[in-house]
Amino acid sequence: MVDTDRWLLPEGIEELLPPEAERLERVRRRLLELYRTWGYRQVIPPFIEYLDSLLTGAGNDLDLETFKLTDQLSGRLMGVRADMTPQVARIDASQLQREEPTRLCYLGTVLRTRPASHGGTRSPMQVGVELYGHAGPESDREVLALMVETLLEAGLGRVYLDLGHVGIFRGLARRAGLDADTENRLFDALQRKAKPEITEILATAELEKTAADALLALADLNGGPEILEEAREALAGAGDEVNAALDNLRRVAGAVGQRAEVSVHFDLAELRGYHYHTGVVFAAFVPGRGQAIAQGGRYDGIARVFGRDRPATGFSADLREVLSLASDDSGPIRGIFAPCADDAALDAAIAELRRNGERVVQALPGQQGAAADMDCDRQLAEREGRWQVEGL
Repeated sequence: MVDTDRWLLPEGIEELLPPEAERLERVRRRLLELYRTWGYRQVIPPFIEYLDSLLTGAGNDLDLETFKLTDQLSGRLMGVRADMTPQVARIDASQLQREEPTRLCYLGTVLRTRPASHGGTRSPMQVGVELYGHAGPESDREVLALMVETLLEAGLGRVYLDLGHVGIFRGLARRAGLDADTENRLFDALQRKAKPEITEILATAELEKTAADALLALADLNGGPEILEEAREALAGAGDEVNAALDNLRRVAGAVGQRAEVSVHFDLAELRGYHYHTGVVFAAFVPGRGQAIAQGGRYDGIARVFGRDRPATGFSADLREVLSLASDDSGPIRGIFAPCADDAALDAAIAELRRNGERVVQALPGQQGAAADMDCDRQLAEREGRWQVEGL
């Protein structure tokens, strides 16, 4: 009796079979071509590297998600990448060392010790872009627009965007003079929009009424484009930092606000990546799924630990997750079945068809299965001394 347990894969580790693997590869190629046309150059970071660079800076939050092992050559600890973003920042800072804006893209598998959600994968296919060297809203607009293009190119028919800006909360917290502990507790409560808890925290902090009212208002400042005007009224007098953040948010949202396939929602209490991001933050959702399928934003200074303090913005997504939610427009598998024969004319006909992009499957001596079993809808047949393609 065969022990089938030996063929079981670890929980959260999957393999792709035809046609899913072929579909993913088609979309992968289309996305890389899309990024090329926008001026982004592909990089391929190593799958494994030393921990002291892999978990440096922004990568510190990934410590618990990173598989670790000892390098038998050096004796140093190594880690399997759980996120490619810190690696790409290292490449820009230490390898490329350019002064002009640098556009980079990547697409590859990462490995995590734990899934992001119950029953989720631990080996996402991470796709993303990073734009280094520009601090204005124009680069955020570009990255946000390219995230939307990525999702539509992958087959999603509609994208729901959630936009926020960590500078608004930071500016209010700084103006109110919050200590680190109060700021962290307030941050946590805002994520849950727990207004009674927010009110209690603000009361305990004994803030001025204007400052407390502005922080409490964040919990309700969510909705369509009209929210930005409401925020200006609710946060009037909050200072230049908050006003600049609102202006920035409006300008970034303009990159996709008029697209029919996109719905834009603002949430000024949405602070995902608060300790990581420094400006606008955005995420994409689809109906029926509570977790974001793509997310990004500004994270200036990510490469400071590598010796270069460059502004940066970008996004990333799990391509396999995106494809699981997208429509498959690839259609049925097509192919041409060719007979097995020692015939130079047949060989030439097959070679020409393949050069033209056709899928040609040639029969093998004594094989089982005919053209339909080989996922072919046509066949090569000899007619009056010439090989030609015919329908089945």
